Amino acid sequence: MTTAPQDTRPDLIPVETFFADPDVSSASISPDGTRLAYIAPAPGGGRRNVWVRGIDETHDDAVQVTHDTRRGVSRYHWTDDPRWLLYLQDTDGNEDWHVHRVDLDAPGEPAVDLTPMERGSRVFGIERLPARPGTVLVTMNPDPMSLDVYRLDIATGELTPHLEQTEPTATTLFDRAGTPAFQSVYTDDGAIEFSAIDSGSGERRLLRRVSGAEYPVGVYPQLLTADGAGLLVGTYPDDPADGDDLRLVRIDHATGAETVVAAVDGHSLDTVGMLAPGVLPPPVLTDQAGNPLAARFVADRPHVEVIDPGFAPVYERLATLSDGVLGTLSCDDAGRRWVATFTHDRDPGVTWLYDHETGEARELFRPYPDRDPADMAPMTPVSFPARDGLPLHAFLTLPVGVEPRNLPLVLVVHGGPWAHDVWGYCPDAQFLANRGHAVLQVNFRGSTGYGRRHVTAAIGELAGAMHDDLLDAVDWAVAQGYADPDRVGIFGGSYGGYAALVGVTVTPDRFAAAVDYCGISDLANFLRTLPPFTRPYNAGGWFSYAGDPEIPEQEADMLARSPITMSDRIRTPLLVAQGANDVRVVQAESDNIVASLRERGVPVEYLVADDEGHGFANPENQVRLYRAVERHFATHLGGRSSERA
Repeated sequence: MTTAPQDTRPDLIPVETFFADPDVSSASISPDGTRLAYIAPAPGGGRRNVWVRGIDETHDDAVQVTHDTRRGVSRYHWTDDPRWLLYLQDTDGNEDWHVHRVDLDAPGEPAVDLTPMERGSRVFGIERLPARPGTVLVTMNPDPMSLDVYRLDIATGELTPHLEQTEPTATTLFDRAGTPAFQSVYTDDGAIEFSAIDSGSGERRLLRRVSGAEYPVGVYPQLLTADGAGLLVGTYPDDPADGDDLRLVRIDHATGAETVVAAVDGHSLDTVGMLAPGVLPPPVLTDQAGNPLAARFVADRPHVEVIDPGFAPVYERLATLSDGVLGTLSCDDAGRRWVATFTHDRDPGVTWLYDHETGEARELFRPYPDRDPADMAPMTPVSFPARDGLPLHAFLTLPVGVEPRNLPLVLVVHGGPWAHDVWGYCPDAQFLANRGHAVLQVNFRGSTGYGRRHVTAAIGELAGAMHDDLLDAVDWAVAQGYADPDRVGIFGGSYGGYAALVGVTVTPDRFAAAVDYCGISDLANFLRTLPPFTRPYNAGGWFSYAGDPEIPEQEADMLARSPITMSDRIRTPLLVAQGANDVRVVQAESDNIVASLRERGVPVEYLVADDEGHGFANPENQVRLYRAVERHFATHLGGRSSERA
């Protein structure tokens, strides 16, 4: 008599638990080292807001200092005045960011909007201005087509023009006195030029010119050295024979000479954090004054390369606190107290406080304290060649407690396309693995992080070789025995949503189910409906890779690669989700693909959130989405579902 194998699968984690707001996130220390700020939900399950407490206090002692009830706060800034804290907020995901001021001496008082601009205008960045205490520099566009810099007096709210950008694509970097020192400009032909600005005359001297197609979303980072004499940027070597990977280099203001600050052979600088500043780990970790401490590089597990010898003993101690990888970092002005988070595939965002003077360290926060890392699935780096020989790197997440054979597979496609998946905690992958699916995330050509050749191999390849890479990844998983070829789904947001729609149009018999989350259905319409100020930046990006819809022959090619043109081929069960206030991929992109299917009587589930933009941020909308995703894949791929548990 044989005994049936024991079911060792972890319990189903409820959707409401999986996609609840974290208990705590985005912690940082005040410049004077006496207080902590962080984001946590308001009492009673309210929106995420900023809380402040003393360095040795607990959350029970903390004070909620922002009071948004419609949309959670995600980005805030300490100031050099202990009375004031700033935060950024938009309206229902429309990305029209405004700067709001909080009075920490009167935290119950309403926040003050310091940049009350009209719809379509937004704040793009805030930076400290050490030479003028109580003041910050704010980059914004009161006129939607002009991007200018203003001095903001935090106490009075007075805005004073600091620099009028005469070129719409110029970015100016200032020294600590607020004097323009360097400038980068996107040119009409798609290149990016870096110039030094002479402090006396204001004249520009060209230092470096790079091809925009190699940097489709710009050159990142761009950091001024403390003395103002150098610019730190992430660039490829001019000569491909000298290397294919992105390095951190210093460009000298006076001579234009370049010095490599950080490079790791065979690995590129990890710039994906620039897509979500303050949320994802940055490519360069800095102290309060902006001095570079360490750089982050793409690898199977992210690699941190120390730049500042003075930071080395701090990093050595921090690295002992977690078996993950150092993520975000905050320190006081004295460089004594450090708040650090760590990326980890199964234990996300654990936050520590370290005192370098005493050597003491203590765990501050766990974003999901009720989540057992043992129930989470490891994320395994894998690699394989594309059909044309291009090396592809991917991450495989297999469900816990299940034999990894012949499983339903979900191919999760990242957005961008100029981004990349990294080793770390991925809610989508963990949720799907908890439901019994294998999850594969491939860094297809066009993804950043794997060198110049990998990025530029995507030029002209939307719905072409970029899609082939995804198919090759699925074929690899099937050949390895992980995936059942008849139970493969595809799921992606933004560009990933476009990839999902390409999957069910270009290859209508390949996928058993698909989810398009705020995805592009018409490349030409997508580019025409982007905010007007983005057009000058597209020459090296979308126009180089996909085409310019204002050029008829290129528009024709874009339409040939657009799912809306091929929607009559769709027979795969499809779920579509869209934010009504999305300014990147407008609602018409989803409306049109859904309408085309319904006109043919093809079933399609369509979720629209009226209070969301490019992706769902509010927990109730995320719960609604992932309940639908769970039902969709359980019905068409198999796997577990809480509705059947």
